[in-house]
Amino acid sequence: MTKYKYVPVLTIAGSDSGGGAGIQADLKTFAALGCFGTSAITAITVQNTLGVTGIHSIPPEIVTGQIRAVMDDIQPAAIKIGMIHSPALASALAETLVLYPNVPVVLDPVMVATSGDRLIESATISILKEKLFPLVSLVTPNLDEAAILADMPLQNLADMQQAADRILQTGCKAVLVKGGHLAGKELFDVYKDQGNIVHIISSQHIDTANTHGTGCTLSSAIAAYLGRGEKLVTAIDKASQYIHTAIAAGQHVQTGKGHGPVNHFFAPEKQITHELE
Repeated sequence: MTKYKYVPVLTIAGSDSGGGAGIQADLKTFAALGCFGTSAITAITVQNTLGVTGIHSIPPEIVTGQIRAVMDDIQPAAIKIGMIHSPALASALAETLVLYPNVPVVLDPVMVATSGDRLIESATISILKEKLFPLVSLVTPNLDEAAILADMPLQNLADMQQAADRILQTGCKAVLVKGGHLAGKELFDVYKDQGNIVHIISSQHIDTANTHGTGCTLSSAIAAYLGRGEKLVTAIDKASQYIHTAIAAGQHVQTGKGHGPVNHFFAPEKQITHELE
């Protein structure tokens, strides 16, 4: 009898009790795109659509234990990393990820929530840039995060391109600066890699408050498409279309009293299976 396997993808991120971001958004995205989601939880947050009121850190050895348990058994085809809130955890992740050099990794440097709450310790940023960035396939900061990483304000497309250049100097292989918070009707995301390939993605602004978890969803969608075998730029293009449609599909739905979630399941795909070799 022929045996099959799923397309497993691992998310390393924090838990959102409100269900719109973090681990919850990642697993929904993986499922919606036909992948089998696995997880390593880095923190438990106390949050809803109005904001974050508490963070409980998971010990680094428990986080890395989760990663190794999944990687050594289920062997995910791609990894997405989200909330890393302490220097100790950032260092531990770097020591663990170096064991799996052939697995593509998308790092969403979660620093500021949609509500404006700061989610990361300042000392962690230097560890991220020094130890983790060189190990990952793609870093996906939003405007606020790119401003912190590049140490410059971002107000337009030219600023985003300059910030991408500065972030690449950390040694990461590629960066996607997300412009969802730009003023104006046309929005831009800027991709650039160490090969000096530039790819600009444009989209139209959608007037909605339901943008909680958009960064988590985009990065996990990129990881899902990488796990499915797509090249990086193609994975980014497909993930960008997915998140734009998810925002549009959920723009008129009210969940909570603040920034609601996107509609992850506007057109869910069947779980993908491949024959075992």
